[in-house]
Amino acid sequence: MISRRRALLGLASFGLAAAPSLASGPAAARDFWGEAMPGQPTDFLFGYGTLISEPSRTATSGRRVSAVPARISSRFGLIRGFVARGHGGVGFTALGLRPPRAGEAASSINGVIFPVAGADEMAAFDRRESGYDRVELDPALVEPVGWQGLPRGGRVWIYQPRARRDAGEGSDVADADYPLVQSYVDVVLQGALAEGPAFARELIETSFDWSPFWLNDRPIPRRPWAETEDAGAIDRLLATVEPAASQFRNRLYPELYAARHLMAAQPAVPR
Repeated sequence: MISRRRALLGLASFGLAAAPSLASGPAAARDFWGEAMPGQPTDFLFGYGTLISEPSRTATSGRRVSAVPARISSRFGLIRGFVARGHGGVGFTALGLRPPRAGEAASSINGVIFPVAGADEMAAFDRRESGYDRVELDPALVEPVGWQGLPRGGRVWIYQPRARRDAGEGSDVADADYPLVQSYVDVVLQGALAEGPAFARELIETSFDWSPFWLNDRPIPRRPWAETEDAGAIDRLLATVEPAASQFRNRLYPELYAARHLMAAQPAVPR
């Protein structure tokens, strides 16, 4: 029989080490707590309008971009409202951010945070939001609204409408030529409804500058469910949740909108 000593000597001759015995104690542990895996995103966007919608984000990024529902504190000091006019001949008014006006107080703003994969993708979002400036957001002003956590590192950016030098107070709210358009509102609220009815209700309650200049431009406006799956849920929210509800009755089909707002604005033709 080969003794234990001779067996160990034989292993040593082949350059092999015997496994430590249980009596020698456990191997030293490695603690990776707090270390980030390589390749993690370093830039994030906070979307508070159409960027809440996953299909809308994907159309820009070219890849599926998951997001975390979140909320900006009222300490941010701005209000979400319909104050961003389309550029390049696009005649509608979109959501943007503005300071509170006299008698108003800043409110919280719900939306989503999502990662941006590199400079090229960020440039694509910047081109999409060409009428806005991308500014850095203090992460201390942001809280999650679901069970998912927020990113622990990196920078968070948000888009604010680019200030016009000739713009006075209230000059960028909707008017006859730059109305609210239902197709835009649908994208925003479809994204919000994906986070739940309470999230969508909060979005309406914390969005301001709803306007009587409101065009129902859905592809099939008299049968909206045929093209817009959530049309019924969206309309119920808009009709019952303030401040949208006060203006919802002014939403008009294209021909009625033209008769009320556009034709009425034409100068009278002398007879």
